[in-house]
Amino acid sequence: MKRLNFNKGFIPCAVLSLAVIVFGIVGLVTKGINFGIDFKPGLIEEVRVAPPVAEVTYNGSAKVAMELSAGQLDLVISGLGAVNETRSFNFAEFTTVGTLAAEMNKVSGVNVKVLNADFASTKLFLNSAVSNQLTDSVLYVYPSGTSEITTDDVRSALASLSGIDVKQLGQGADASYQIRMGATKELSQADMQESVNNQLYSAFGKENVAIVKTDFIGSSMSNSIASKSILMFVLTVALIWIYAAFRFHWDFALGSVIALIHDTMIMLTFITWTQMEFSTTVLAAVLTIIGYSINATVVILDRIRYNLVYMKDVKTFTPILNQSLSDTLVRSILTTVTTLFAVISLYVFTTGSIKDFSLALIVGLISGMYSSIFISSGFIQFFRRTWQPEFGVHHSLKNVKADE
Repeated sequence: MKRLNFNKGFIPCAVLSLAVIVFGIVGLVTKGINFGIDFKPGLIEEVRVAPPVAEVTYNGSAKVAMELSAGQLDLVISGLGAVNETRSFNFAEFTTVGTLAAEMNKVSGVNVKVLNADFASTKLFLNSAVSNQLTDSVLYVYPSGTSEITTDDVRSALASLSGIDVKQLGQGADASYQIRMGATKELSQADMQESVNNQLYSAFGKENVAIVKTDFIGSSMSNSIASKSILMFVLTVALIWIYAAFRFHWDFALGSVIALIHDTMIMLTFITWTQMEFSTTVLAAVLTIIGYSINATVVILDRIRYNLVYMKDVKTFTPILNQSLSDTLVRSILTTVTTLFAVISLYVFTTGSIKDFSLALIVGLISGMYSSIFISSGFIQFFRRTWQPEFGVHHSLKNVKADE
Protein backbone atom coordinates (compact mmCIF):
# COMPACT_ATOMS: atom_id res chain seq x y z
CA MET A 1 0.00 0.00 0.00
CA LYS A 2 1.10 3.58 -0.65
CA ARG A 3 3.03 4.95 2.28
CA LEU A 4 1.12 7.68 4.12
CA ASN A 5 2.86 10.24 6.31
CA PHE A 6 1.14 9.48 9.61
CA ASN A 7 4.01 11.06 11.52
CA LYS A 8 2.77 14.53 10.55
CA GLY A 9 -0.30 13.96 12.69
CA PHE A 10 1.44 12.68 15.81
CA ILE A 11 2.06 16.04 17.50
CA PRO A 12 -1.37 17.60 16.63
CA CYS A 13 -3.11 14.44 17.85
CA ALA A 14 -1.05 14.40 21.06
CA VAL A 15 -2.01 18.03 21.72
CA LEU A 16 -5.69 17.28 20.97
CA SER A 17 -5.72 14.24 23.26
CA LEU A 18 -3.99 16.18 26.03
CA ALA A 19 -6.62 18.93 25.76
CA VAL A 20 -9.46 16.38 25.96
CA ILE A 21 -7.86 14.67 28.97
CA VAL A 22 -7.38 18.01 30.76
CA PHE A 23 -11.02 18.76 29.99
CA GLY A 24 -11.88 15.43 31.59
CA ILE A 25 -9.80 16.19 34.69
CA VAL A 26 -11.64 19.50 35.04
CA GLY A 27 -14.90 17.56 34.85
CA LEU A 28 -13.71 15.13 37.52
CA VAL A 29 -12.94 18.03 39.85
CA THR A 30 -16.07 20.09 39.17
CA LYS A 31 -18.73 17.47 38.41
CA GLY A 32 -17.31 14.18 39.64
CA ILE A 33 -18.24 10.72 38.42
CA ASN A 34 -21.85 9.62 38.73
CA PHE A 35 -21.10 6.39 40.60
CA GLY A 36 -23.77 3.71 40.50
CA ILE A 37 -25.06 1.89 43.53
CA ASP A 38 -22.29 -0.72 43.08
CA PHE A 39 -19.71 1.90 44.07
CA LYS A 40 -21.52 3.78 46.78
CA PRO A 41 -23.64 2.54 49.67
CA GLY A 42 -27.37 2.93 49.59
CA LEU A 43 -30.75 1.60 48.55
CA ILE A 44 -31.75 0.74 45.00
CA GLU A 45 -35.37 -0.10 44.30
CA GLU A 46 -37.22 -0.73 41.06
CA VAL A 47 -40.92 0.09 41.07
CA ARG A 48 -43.88 0.09 38.73
CA VAL A 49 -47.04 2.12 39.16
CA ALA A 50 -50.25 0.70 37.71
CA PRO A 51 -53.75 -0.17 38.95
CA PRO A 52 -54.02 -3.87 39.84
CA VAL A 53 -56.09 -6.19 37.66
CA ALA A 54 -57.08 -8.68 40.38
CA GLU A 55 -57.32 -9.13 44.15
CA VAL A 56 -56.58 -12.56 45.59
CA THR A 57 -57.49 -13.79 49.09
CA TYR A 58 -57.61 -17.18 50.79
CA ASN A 59 -59.75 -18.53 53.62
CA GLY A 60 -58.79 -22.03 54.65
CA SER A 61 -56.59 -24.14 56.90
CA ALA A 62 -53.86 -24.94 54.37
CA LYS A 63 -50.91 -22.82 53.34
CA VAL A 64 -51.22 -21.51 49.79
CA ALA A 65 -48.51 -19.56 47.98
CA MET A 66 -48.94 -17.95 44.58
CA GLU A 67 -46.03 -17.88 42.14
CA LEU A 68 -45.87 -16.26 38.70
CA SER A 69 -43.49 -17.29 35.95
CA ALA A 70 -43.23 -16.40 32.27
CA GLY A 71 -45.65 -19.03 31.09
CA GLN A 72 -47.90 -19.91 33.99
CA LEU A 73 -49.24 -19.22 37.47
CA ASP A 74 -48.75 -21.78 40.24
CA LEU A 75 -50.64 -22.27 43.49
CA VAL A 76 -48.43 -24.22 45.90
CA ILE A 77 -50.66 -25.91 48.52
CA SER A 78 -49.20 -27.43 51.69
CA GLY A 79 -49.83 -27.79 55.44
CA LEU A 80 -51.65 -30.01 57.90
CA GLY A 81 -54.93 -31.43 56.68
CA ALA A 82 -54.16 -30.54 53.07
CA VAL A 83 -52.99 -32.51 50.08
CA ASN A 84 -49.53 -31.18 49.24
CA GLU A 85 -49.72 -30.25 45.59
CA THR A 86 -49.02 -27.56 43.03
CA ARG A 87 -51.89 -26.40 40.84
CA SER A 88 -50.57 -24.87 37.61
CA PHE A 89 -52.50 -22.57 35.28
CA ASN A 90 -50.91 -22.26 31.86
CA PHE A 91 -51.30 -18.88 30.20
CA ALA A 92 -51.59 -20.50 26.79
CA GLU A 93 -54.86 -22.04 28.00
CA PHE A 94 -56.07 -19.23 30.25
CA THR A 95 -55.21 -16.22 28.12
CA THR A 96 -57.00 -13.46 30.06
CA VAL A 97 -57.36 -12.45 33.69
CA GLY A 98 -61.04 -13.39 33.55
CA THR A 99 -60.52 -16.98 32.39
CA LEU A 100 -57.56 -17.39 34.75
CA ALA A 101 -59.56 -16.14 37.74
CA ALA A 102 -62.50 -18.42 36.94
CA GLU A 103 -60.23 -21.45 37.05
CA MET A 104 -58.38 -20.32 40.20
CA ASN A 105 -61.67 -19.82 42.02
CA LYS A 106 -62.28 -23.59 41.69
CA VAL A 107 -59.51 -24.16 44.26
CA SER A 108 -61.07 -24.49 47.71
CA GLY A 109 -60.71 -21.30 49.77
CA VAL A 110 -59.18 -19.22 46.98
CA ASN A 111 -61.08 -16.12 45.93
CA VAL A 112 -59.99 -13.97 42.97
CA LYS A 113 -61.79 -10.69 42.48
CA VAL A 114 -61.34 -9.50 38.90
CA LEU A 115 -60.78 -5.79 38.25
CA ASN A 116 -59.83 -6.07 34.55
CA ALA A 117 -61.07 -9.30 32.99
CA ASP A 118 -59.74 -8.70 29.46
CA PHE A 119 -56.10 -8.09 30.37
CA ALA A 120 -53.63 -10.66 28.98
CA SER A 121 -52.45 -13.15 31.59
CA THR A 122 -48.93 -13.25 30.12
CA LYS A 123 -48.28 -9.66 31.32
CA LEU A 124 -49.00 -10.15 35.01
CA PHE A 125 -46.54 -9.67 37.87
CA LEU A 126 -46.58 -9.57 41.68
CA ASN A 127 -45.29 -7.10 44.25
CA SER A 128 -41.94 -8.47 45.47
CA ALA A 129 -42.19 -6.40 48.68
CA VAL A 130 -45.24 -8.38 49.77
CA SER A 131 -45.33 -12.05 50.74
CA ASN A 132 -46.85 -14.29 48.09
CA GLN A 133 -48.49 -16.35 50.84
CA LEU A 134 -52.27 -16.11 50.42
CA THR A 135 -54.31 -15.05 53.46
CA ASP A 136 -57.55 -13.22 54.12
CA SER A 137 -55.59 -10.02 53.34
CA VAL A 138 -55.69 -8.89 49.73
CA LEU A 139 -52.76 -9.82 47.47
CA TYR A 140 -52.78 -7.62 44.37
CA VAL A 141 -51.90 -8.85 40.88
CA TYR A 142 -50.43 -6.13 38.65
CA PRO A 143 -50.39 -5.58 34.87
CA SER A 144 -47.20 -4.65 33.00
CA GLY A 145 -47.41 -2.29 30.06
CA THR A 146 -50.09 -0.02 31.55
CA SER A 147 -48.14 2.70 33.35
CA GLU A 148 -49.37 6.25 32.75
CA ILE A 149 -46.93 8.10 35.01
CA THR A 150 -43.61 9.68 34.04
CA THR A 151 -40.16 9.98 35.58
CA ASP A 152 -41.02 13.53 36.63
CA ASP A 153 -44.08 12.22 38.51
CA VAL A 154 -41.88 9.84 40.50
CA ARG A 155 -39.31 12.55 41.19
CA SER A 156 -42.07 14.87 42.41
CA ALA A 157 -43.41 12.17 44.72
CA LEU A 158 -39.95 11.78 46.30
CA ALA A 159 -39.01 15.47 46.30
CA SER A 160 -39.10 15.73 50.10
CA LEU A 161 -36.34 13.09 50.47
CA SER A 162 -32.66 13.94 50.04
CA GLY A 163 -30.10 11.93 48.07
CA ILE A 164 -32.68 10.52 45.67
CA ASP A 165 -31.97 9.65 42.04
CA VAL A 166 -34.65 8.30 39.66
CA LYS A 167 -33.92 6.56 36.37
CA GLN A 168 -36.48 5.26 33.88
CA LEU A 169 -36.09 1.68 32.66
CA GLY A 170 -38.03 0.82 29.51
CA GLN A 171 -40.24 3.02 27.41
CA GLY A 172 -43.84 4.21 27.50
CA ALA A 173 -46.38 2.05 29.29
CA ASP A 174 -43.76 -0.66 29.86
CA ALA A 175 -41.56 1.67 31.91
CA SER A 176 -40.42 0.92 35.42
CA TYR A 177 -38.46 3.28 37.64
CA GLN A 178 -35.15 2.69 39.39
CA ILE A 179 -34.91 4.69 42.59
CA ARG A 180 -31.55 5.17 44.33
CA MET A 181 -31.09 6.64 47.79
CA GLY A 182 -27.66 7.18 49.28
CA ALA A 183 -26.99 5.65 52.68
CA THR A 184 -26.82 7.86 55.77
CA LYS A 185 -25.80 7.21 59.35
CA GLU A 186 -29.25 8.23 60.58
CA LEU A 187 -31.30 5.76 58.52
CA SER A 188 -31.11 2.00 58.41
CA GLN A 189 -31.91 -0.03 55.31
CA ALA A 190 -35.44 -0.66 56.53
CA ASP A 191 -35.96 3.04 57.34
CA MET A 192 -34.74 4.08 53.89
CA GLN A 193 -37.03 1.64 52.14
CA GLU A 194 -39.98 2.60 54.30
CA SER A 195 -39.49 6.33 53.70
CA VAL A 196 -39.28 5.85 49.91
CA ASN A 197 -42.28 3.54 49.77
CA ASN A 198 -44.43 5.73 52.01
CA GLN A 199 -43.86 8.71 49.71
CA LEU A 200 -44.83 6.59 46.69
CA TYR A 201 -47.92 5.23 48.45
CA SER A 202 -48.98 8.73 49.41
CA ALA A 203 -48.61 10.01 45.85
CA PHE A 204 -50.04 7.12 43.84
CA GLY A 205 -51.99 4.97 46.31
CA LYS A 206 -50.58 1.91 48.06
CA GLU A 207 -52.59 -0.52 45.95
CA ASN A 208 -51.12 0.96 42.74
CA VAL A 209 -47.43 0.68 43.64
CA ALA A 210 -45.59 -2.58 43.01
CA ILE A 211 -41.96 -3.17 44.00
CA VAL A 212 -40.19 -5.14 41.28
CA LYS A 213 -36.93 -5.66 43.20
CA THR A 214 -34.91 -4.14 46.04
CA ASP A 215 -31.16 -4.17 46.72
CA PHE A 216 -28.99 -2.55 49.37
CA ILE A 217 -25.23 -2.03 49.16
CA GLY A 218 -23.38 -1.51 52.42
CA SER A 219 -20.41 0.85 52.78
CA SER A 220 -17.89 -1.96 53.26
CA MET A 221 -19.08 -3.76 50.15
CA SER A 222 -19.04 -0.62 47.97
CA ASN A 223 -15.51 0.25 49.16
CA SER A 224 -14.40 -3.31 48.43
CA ILE A 225 -15.81 -3.18 44.90
CA ALA A 226 -14.11 0.17 44.23
CA SER A 227 -10.69 -0.95 45.51
CA LYS A 228 -10.86 -4.26 43.65
CA SER A 229 -11.83 -2.45 40.44
CA ILE A 230 -8.77 -0.20 40.69
CA LEU A 231 -6.54 -3.17 41.47
CA MET A 232 -7.98 -5.09 38.52
CA PHE A 233 -7.26 -2.20 36.15
CA VAL A 234 -3.68 -1.78 37.40
CA LEU A 235 -2.96 -5.52 37.13
CA THR A 236 -4.46 -5.65 33.63
CA VAL A 237 -2.25 -2.79 32.39
CA ALA A 238 0.81 -4.29 34.13
CA LEU A 239 0.30 -7.70 32.53
CA ILE A 240 -0.13 -6.07 29.10
CA TRP A 241 3.12 -4.15 29.68
CA ILE A 242 4.95 -7.39 30.52
CA TYR A 243 3.51 -9.19 27.49
CA ALA A 244 4.37 -6.40 25.04
CA ALA A 245 7.86 -5.94 26.50
CA PHE A 246 8.57 -9.67 26.24
CA ARG A 247 7.15 -10.08 22.74
CA PHE A 248 8.47 -6.82 21.24
CA HIS A 249 10.62 -4.25 23.08
CA TRP A 250 10.32 -1.98 26.10
CA ASP A 251 9.54 1.13 24.01
CA PHE A 252 6.82 -0.73 22.09
CA ALA A 253 5.37 -1.86 25.43
CA LEU A 254 5.48 1.67 26.87
CA GLY A 255 3.76 3.10 23.79
CA SER A 256 1.04 0.45 24.08
CA VAL A 257 0.41 1.15 27.76
CA ILE A 258 0.29 4.91 27.15
CA ALA A 259 -2.38 4.28 24.49
CA LEU A 260 -4.40 2.16 26.93
CA ILE A 261 -4.26 4.83 29.63
CA HIS A 262 -5.22 7.39 26.97
CA ASP A 263 -8.30 5.36 25.98
CA THR A 264 -9.31 4.97 29.61
CA MET A 265 -9.00 8.72 30.23
CA ILE A 266 -11.01 9.53 27.09
CA MET A 267 -13.79 7.20 28.24
CA LEU A 268 -13.74 8.69 31.74
CA THR A 269 -13.95 12.18 30.22
CA PHE A 270 -17.05 11.15 28.30
CA ILE A 271 -18.57 9.42 31.33
CA THR A 272 -17.89 12.45 33.54
CA TRP A 273 -19.33 15.13 31.28
CA THR A 274 -22.39 13.10 30.24
CA GLN A 275 -22.90 12.02 33.87
CA MET A 276 -23.51 8.47 32.71
CA GLU A 277 -23.94 6.18 35.69
CA PHE A 278 -20.62 4.46 36.36
CA SER A 279 -21.67 0.94 37.27
CA THR A 280 -19.90 -2.41 37.11
CA THR A 281 -21.38 -2.78 33.61
CA VAL A 282 -19.62 0.40 32.45
CA LEU A 283 -16.43 -0.81 34.17
CA ALA A 284 -16.73 -3.98 32.09
CA ALA A 285 -16.92 -1.79 28.98
CA VAL A 286 -13.69 0.00 29.99
CA LEU A 287 -11.86 -3.31 30.51
CA THR A 288 -13.27 -4.64 27.22
CA ILE A 289 -11.85 -1.64 25.37
CA ILE A 290 -8.44 -2.19 27.00
CA GLY A 291 -8.39 -5.69 25.54
CA TYR A 292 -9.70 -4.54 22.18
CA SER A 293 -7.27 -1.63 21.92
CA ILE A 294 -4.18 -3.68 22.76
CA ASN A 295 -5.22 -6.22 20.12
CA ALA A 296 -5.33 -3.46 17.47
CA THR A 297 -2.01 -2.07 18.70
CA VAL A 298 -0.28 -5.47 18.64
CA VAL A 299 -1.17 -5.90 14.96
CA ILE A 300 0.59 -2.60 14.20
CA LEU A 301 3.58 -3.47 16.40
CA ASP A 302 3.96 -6.82 14.67
CA ARG A 303 4.00 -5.08 11.30
CA ILE A 304 6.62 -2.60 12.55
CA ARG A 305 8.82 -5.47 13.67
CA TYR A 306 8.42 -7.14 10.28
CA ASN A 307 9.33 -3.96 8.39
CA LEU A 308 12.34 -3.37 10.65
CA VAL A 309 13.80 -6.55 9.18
CA TYR A 310 12.90 -6.16 5.52
CA MET A 311 13.08 -2.37 4.95
CA LYS A 312 16.90 -2.26 4.80
CA ASP A 313 17.18 0.82 2.66
CA VAL A 314 15.94 3.33 5.28
CA LYS A 315 18.12 5.51 7.47
CA THR A 316 15.53 6.58 10.07
CA PHE A 317 12.69 4.92 11.93
CA THR A 318 9.91 7.21 10.58
CA PRO A 319 9.53 5.56 7.12
CA ILE A 320 9.25 2.14 8.77
CA LEU A 321 6.55 3.41 11.11
CA ASN A 322 4.61 5.14 8.32
CA GLN A 323 4.77 2.04 6.12
CA SER A 324 3.59 -0.21 8.96
CA LEU A 325 0.64 2.05 9.73
CA SER A 326 -0.23 2.24 6.03
CA ASP A 327 -0.11 -1.57 5.74
CA THR A 328 -2.51 -2.05 8.66
CA LEU A 329 -4.79 0.97 8.12
CA VAL A 330 -7.54 -0.82 6.19
CA ARG A 331 -7.54 -3.68 8.69
CA SER A 332 -7.82 -1.27 11.63
CA ILE A 333 -10.73 0.64 10.06
CA LEU A 334 -12.69 -2.42 8.91
CA THR A 335 -12.30 -4.21 12.24
CA THR A 336 -13.51 -1.18 14.18
CA VAL A 337 -16.40 -0.37 11.82
CA THR A 338 -17.76 -3.92 11.76
CA THR A 339 -17.60 -4.08 15.56
CA LEU A 340 -19.35 -0.70 15.74
CA PHE A 341 -22.27 -2.08 13.72
CA ALA A 342 -23.01 -4.62 16.45
CA VAL A 343 -22.42 -2.17 19.31
CA ILE A 344 -24.60 0.55 17.75
CA SER A 345 -27.38 -2.02 17.35
CA LEU A 346 -27.09 -2.77 21.07
CA TYR A 347 -27.33 0.93 21.85
CA VAL A 348 -30.40 1.48 19.64
CA PHE A 349 -32.40 -1.58 20.63
CA THR A 350 -31.65 -1.93 24.36
CA THR A 351 -32.29 0.04 27.53
CA GLY A 352 -30.84 0.45 31.01
CA SER A 353 -27.32 -0.70 31.86
CA ILE A 354 -26.80 -2.45 28.50
CA LYS A 355 -27.45 0.85 26.72
CA ASP A 356 -24.80 2.53 28.89
CA PHE A 357 -22.44 -0.39 28.24
CA SER A 358 -22.84 -0.08 24.47
CA LEU A 359 -22.46 3.73 24.51
CA ALA A 360 -19.22 3.44 26.48
CA LEU A 361 -18.03 0.82 23.99
CA ILE A 362 -18.78 3.11 21.03
CA VAL A 363 -16.60 5.85 22.53
CA GLY A 364 -13.89 3.35 23.46
CA LEU A 365 -13.80 1.68 20.03
CA ILE A 366 -13.30 4.99 18.23
CA SER A 367 -10.70 6.10 20.77
CA GLY A 368 -8.93 2.72 20.56
CA MET A 369 -8.53 2.89 16.78
CA TYR A 370 -7.33 6.48 17.00
CA SER A 371 -4.83 5.80 19.81
CA SER A 372 -3.38 2.70 18.13
CA ILE A 373 -2.55 4.73 15.03
CA PHE A 374 -1.54 8.11 16.43
CA ILE A 375 -0.87 7.94 20.18
CA SER A 376 0.97 4.65 20.60
CA SER A 377 2.89 5.11 17.34
CA GLY A 378 3.71 8.71 18.18
CA PHE A 379 5.34 7.75 21.46
CA ILE A 380 7.22 4.87 19.84
CA GLN A 381 8.61 7.28 17.26
CA PHE A 382 9.68 9.62 20.05
CA PHE A 383 11.47 6.82 21.93
CA ARG A 384 13.23 5.74 18.68
CA ARG A 385 14.18 9.17 17.44
CA THR A 386 17.88 8.14 17.68
CA TRP A 387 17.29 4.71 16.14
CA GLN A 388 20.08 3.21 14.04
CA PRO A 389 19.36 0.62 11.29
CA GLU A 390 21.96 -1.87 12.54
CA PHE A 391 20.42 -2.03 16.02
CA GLY A 392 16.87 -2.21 14.73
CA VAL A 393 17.58 -5.06 12.30
CA HIS A 394 19.65 -7.02 14.80
CA HIS A 395 17.07 -6.71 17.57
CA SER A 396 14.12 -7.54 15.35
CA LEU A 397 15.82 -10.55 13.77
CA LYS A 398 16.49 -11.88 17.25
CA ASN A 399 12.79 -11.58 18.15
CA VAL A 400 11.59 -13.09 14.88
CA LYS A 401 13.89 -16.10 15.34
CA ALA A 402 12.72 -16.48 18.92
CA ASP A 403 9.09 -16.54 17.75
CA GLU A 404 9.87 -19.18 15.17
